[in-house]
Amino acid sequence: MTFKPVIAIHGGAGAITRSAMSPEKELEYRSALTFIVTAGQSILAAGGSALDAVTEAVRLLEENPLFNAGKGAVFTNSGTNELDASIMDGATLKAGAVAGVSHIRNPILAAREVMEHSDHVMFIGEGAEDFAKSRGVEMVESDYYFTTPRYEQWQRALLEQNGVMLDHDAASLASQPQGDPIDPDKKFGTVGAVALDIRGNLAAATSTGGMTNKKVGRVGDSPIIGAGCYANNRTVAVSATGTGEMFIRAVAAYDVSALMEYGGLSLEAAANKVVMEKLPAIDGNGGIIAIDNKGNVAMPFNTEGMYRGVAKVGQAASVDIYR
Repeated sequence: MTFKPVIAIHGGAGAITRSAMSPEKELEYRSALTFIVTAGQSILAAGGSALDAVTEAVRLLEENPLFNAGKGAVFTNSGTNELDASIMDGATLKAGAVAGVSHIRNPILAAREVMEHSDHVMFIGEGAEDFAKSRGVEMVESDYYFTTPRYEQWQRALLEQNGVMLDHDAASLASQPQGDPIDPDKKFGTVGAVALDIRGNLAAATSTGGMTNKKVGRVGDSPIIGAGCYANNRTVAVSATGTGEMFIRAVAAYDVSALMEYGGLSLEAAANKVVMEKLPAIDGNGGIIAIDNKGNVAMPFNTEGMYRGVAKVGQAASVDIYR
């Protein structure tokens, strides 16, 4: 039996900045999303695996400073960068993750090495970096992640004294409009991809630079299997973006799968129940992208917008930001 391959990606969710809208910036985001989701689509079209498709899509998202993962990661309250990533294979339920890394160019590649070449699921900090280095993953100096917009967002967070802020979540300064489609000062910044390949295998991958001004050592949902990332050929592949602590408490990604497997819900019903009902009940904001084992796609979010894209093999890619 052959399946109709499909891939979906996300680049964060949050509040819309219509008052400071920049058509040029919006086009920049849409172009980036189209390029990246099409790259994943091309892998699937050539008969490549869902794992390869989500790995490459997230790697490209990490390489793009528009998004909070890899290059362009946000700053901790100590002015450092700590990145997290995870990946899961729906065919085998194998998974790999890294957390709190500061010298790995592409954390998603390190996470895949953990999955495929270790006896463990997650490595953290220095141990994760040592393992990645031993596997030939490219290492970088910490200043590789630096971008001026992220630094300025951190400075605003410090000035506003509003504590921890998701992604670039410093109180927005009207005198310094960013012009981004989704307010960079009120954005949940994680990237991710989910895919179904021609053999019916599902995969999911998630990566993040964390939260602006977060405490050093904080870990959110992105590298936690079942919270920010989950894939199971019996049901669904999920990648999440949002208030990480709430996605952890809700075991959000796995909950979508459980509602489908044990509750008999459709993908759409399960995804909406988690994102639109269960997460808001504990003040959880954000969204997910999900593909089930039949190739259905759901991308619900309870914020004003979410950077997202989807591409089925043989069809034009579709990207969007708003509802």
